[in-house]
Amino acid sequence: MNMSKRSLKYVLLLCLALVFTQCKTKTENASDNQEQNSTKGMTTKHQISTSEFGKLPSGEKITKYRLVNENGMEVDIINYGGIITNLKVPDKNGVNKDVVLGFNSLDGYLTPSPYFGAIIGRYGNRIAGGKFVIDGKEYTLALNDGKNHLHGGNKGFDKVVWEATQISNSKSVSLQLSYLSKDMEEGYPGNLKTTVTYTLDNSNSLKVKYEATSDKKTVVNLTQHSYFNLSGDFSKKILDHQIMINADAFLPVDATLISTGEFRKVKGTPFNFTSAKAIGKEINSENEQLKRGLGYDHCWVLKDQDKGQRLAATAYDPKSGRFMEVFTDQPGIQFYTGNFLDGTLPAKGGGTYAKRTGFCLETQHFPDSPNQKDFPSVLLSPGEKYQTETSFKFSVK
Repeated sequence: MNMSKRSLKYVLLLCLALVFTQCKTKTENASDNQEQNSTKGMTTKHQISTSEFGKLPSGEKITKYRLVNENGMEVDIINYGGIITNLKVPDKNGVNKDVVLGFNSLDGYLTPSPYFGAIIGRYGNRIAGGKFVIDGKEYTLALNDGKNHLHGGNKGFDKVVWEATQISNSKSVSLQLSYLSKDMEEGYPGNLKTTVTYTLDNSNSLKVKYEATSDKKTVVNLTQHSYFNLSGDFSKKILDHQIMINADAFLPVDATLISTGEFRKVKGTPFNFTSAKAIGKEINSENEQLKRGLGYDHCWVLKDQDKGQRLAATAYDPKSGRFMEVFTDQPGIQFYTGNFLDGTLPAKGGGTYAKRTGFCLETQHFPDSPNQKDFPSVLLSPGEKYQTETSFKFSVK
C-alpha cells in the first residue's frame, strides 16, 4: 500500500512537471508570436507597394507605386508621367480622403487632359512663339498652346515612361524616377538626364526633388502639376478654399497668357494673397488680368528669393480642416484655379470635373524666362547641375 502511494506520488509530480513545461513553452511561443506581429506591424506602417495600373497601346505595362507613412497618409504615383493619381490625407476628424484630381485608369491620362498630377518638363509653363535663343542659335519648339509652347510640348515629361527605383529608411519612403530626354527631343538641345524623387515622411510632408544635367547648353524649368481639392469631394468647387501666397508682386500676361515682363505689385488688386483669403472672394472682379486668365492663371514673384527653402503658399479648406503648406527654393509659383475644366472629364468618384473644382500651386521659374532678360536665368550648361526641391505638408486646423 505504501509502495502504491509512493508510485502515485511520483506519477503526479511527473504530470505536474509536464504541464508546467508545456505552459512555459506556450507562453514563450505566444511572446515570440506577439513580437513577430509587432515587428510586422512596424514594417507595414510605412511602406511602398506596387500594382499594375494599365498598359500603353504598345503593350508596355505601367506600374502604380503606393507610398504609405506611419500615419496612414497615402500617395499613389505611376511611372507614366510621374503622375500623382491619388493623395489621401486626414481631415480634422481623422478621415482620410483623396485630395487630388485625376482618373481611375490609365486611359484617362492617355487622352488629352489638363496635366493632372504630372511632372512637367522640360519647361513648365509657356514660351512665347515656341522659340528661344542660346549663343546666337535659335531653337524652335512645338506650338501646342495657340501661338505658344506649353509644358514641354506635344510629348513632354508628362507623357513618357520613367524608370523607377524604390527607397526606404526608418523615417520615410521614396520613389525615384529617372528619364533621359535625348538631344533635340521636342526641339530642346542637349541630352538631359533628369531625376525626380518623391519622398513621403512621417510628418505628412510630400517632398519633390528635381535634378538634371545636360551635355549641351539648354533651358530647364521643372514643376509638379497636381490639382488640389482639399475637401476630398470633387463635386464641390474650390472657391471657399483660403489661399495665402508669400508674394508682393505677380507677373501680368498678354492676351495669349505670355508674361509681359512687368513685375506688378499685388497691393490693391485681386491678386493680393499676402493674407489668406477665399479663392472666390475676388475671382470675378472687373479686372483685365482676371479676364485674360479666365480667373487666376498667373505666376507670383515669391519673397526672399535668395534664402532657399521657405514658405511659399498655404491652402485651407474650412469645412474639412485640411491645411496644406508649400515650401520651395524656386523664385515663382503659378496659381491656377482650374479655369479650363469644363465638365467633360470623368471624376474619380463619379460625375465630372467642373470649372474650378481644383487649383494648382506650381513652384517654378518664371514663364517665358528664356525670352525675358529681367527674369532669373533658366540656362543649364554642361558641368552644372539643376537642383530644386518643393514640399507639400499636410495638417489640420
